[in-house]
Amino acid sequence: MIAAGEVVQRPASVVKELVENAVDAGADQITVVIQDAGRTLIQVIDNGCGMSPDQAVLCFERHATSKIQSAEDLHNIMTFGFRGEALASIAAVAEVSLKTRREEDEIGCEVVFADSQHVSTEEVASPRGANFSVRNLFYNVPARRKFLKSDSVEFKHVASEFIRVALTRPDVGFTLTHNGKDVYVLRPAKSLKFRIQDVLGAAVANEVVDVFAETSVVTVSGYVGRPASARKALGNQYLFVNGRFFKSPYLHKAVMKAYENLIPDGTTPSYFLYLDINPQAIDVNIHPTKTEIKFEDDSVVFQIVYACIKEALGKNSFGESIDFDREGVPDIPAFSRNFEEFRPVEEPKMGQDDTFNPFDNDGFPSFDSPFANAINTGGYTPRTEQEKLWADEPAPSYTYPAGGGYNAGAYVAQRDDYGKLFEDKIAPGKSVLVIQGKYVLTTSRSGLMVVNVNRAMERILYDRFLEAMSQNAHVTQTALFPVTVQVGVENMCLFEEHSRMLAALGFDIAPFGVDTIVVNGVPEGYSAEAGKVQTMIGDLLLILAEDHTALPEMMMANMASKFARLGSLSSDQLTNPAEAQRLIDTLFACENPEYTSTGRRVVSLIPVEEIDKKF
Repeated sequence: MIAAGEVVQRPASVVKELVENAVDAGADQITVVIQDAGRTLIQVIDNGCGMSPDQAVLCFERHATSKIQSAEDLHNIMTFGFRGEALASIAAVAEVSLKTRREEDEIGCEVVFADSQHVSTEEVASPRGANFSVRNLFYNVPARRKFLKSDSVEFKHVASEFIRVALTRPDVGFTLTHNGKDVYVLRPAKSLKFRIQDVLGAAVANEVVDVFAETSVVTVSGYVGRPASARKALGNQYLFVNGRFFKSPYLHKAVMKAYENLIPDGTTPSYFLYLDINPQAIDVNIHPTKTEIKFEDDSVVFQIVYACIKEALGKNSFGESIDFDREGVPDIPAFSRNFEEFRPVEEPKMGQDDTFNPFDNDGFPSFDSPFANAINTGGYTPRTEQEKLWADEPAPSYTYPAGGGYNAGAYVAQRDDYGKLFEDKIAPGKSVLVIQGKYVLTTSRSGLMVVNVNRAMERILYDRFLEAMSQNAHVTQTALFPVTVQVGVENMCLFEEHSRMLAALGFDIAPFGVDTIVVNGVPEGYSAEAGKVQTMIGDLLLILAEDHTALPEMMMANMASKFARLGSLSSDQLTNPAEAQRLIDTLFACENPEYTSTGRRVVSLIPVEEIDKKF
């Protein structure tokens, strides 16, 4: 009566099933030990209720479960597991040993399975609970083992499954160890927000607000992120129903609709939503990995989630809201028309200088003008001995405009050797104009040439990155102050996996703890400003997270194109003609300066004939 598919797709599947079983067993402390991203060893230790020797052998049989007693119980499921399929599937593709003991038993037992065959059962000393050890995953299915990704990618999936379960039970302590290194050590938390802080960091926990709504259909609780913290990279989006993680594009749409007009397009807010609903109104058995849920009336749940988040955003002044509560607000007195009698209002008087002539005194007011002292243009005649000494000093020389009274601001210093330390010079005969930092105008033989600055940078960086990838030659722009960015444990694996490629492109990124990186340098052309570096890292994660399975040459060109696009968006704005001229010179040294790697036009020519038509 329970149609269950294969559940073991990768090491993360084993971690999910074993940790969920430990939670169902009532454990308050669960330890997960991983070696080689789960290929060599997956060990889950808990202090739950344990099993008797007979139950320890029986639990590896297909469809054997102690969590339901009859078929009717399938309509009232409150546990993670209920199909009796997980341990049997794991034992079919790995070598599994189980040490377990119940509280009332004096001695425990160890059961060993391999290739779905019961190998042995022995009495051993064991603490209360269960200790599962899964070794040599897919040892008897080499084709499936060959299709596993790199260790960093597989461990990212393991960490994701671990976090999902940890967020459902803040009252349970969790520990995750990978290759002898503690990744997570989570003690029982006082509340869900403390668990979010322990798992995802204080930066995420401080950017969320409470959500709560209780209805006859469903109770919604949890946290949603502030609109200002929305990011391009998907992450920290969690939906739970009755303590079970699930995915729902439909409810995700409800969340995004609530944030409509509050966040930029292409960004996604963080949310941690917990739905409590009658178990008879949902079906959790429609997907082999139980990550999808069927609601009896999903449209009602959609509206409740939408309204709940909209209300939370309004209460925190993130959206439009009307406050009708006037209690305690001081009254603003209403003044009558006779208010001016008690406080006269005088209009400002405008002065006029009838003696001013713009063709006299180089455009300055005359000495007799009433405005001579109001503007720092009046002339000056030394009056005291000290003032005469100042006036007689040879360097720097001061000139005083003729006429006018004394004013300290009237000193105008003139030095023949004064100038900028670095002159912004361009080549003689060339005129370059920068328009709002977006376009560069210069002359050509046939008329005007307009260059799109962002696309020009994209073309330049594309050629530069292609050369760096092929010849391992790069130029790194070292940041004056290193920038620290918290990326999470799962994303740390991406940086470790692509560390060589990032170094070849010019990124100087070093790990800082288990979930944070330090950006010491960026490729030439990128901005080293702290704010832009943090935004750039978010976009960089989107590029690295893609599954690149094409030919090496195509993958290299695709990656170079995306990095070039990222660099053009995060580069500093042009500020003077000298920088614009260098950009043009570098652009026309490229192989194809007229188009970007994605085929967008970089340069546009406006002939003189077309300019003539404007007049």
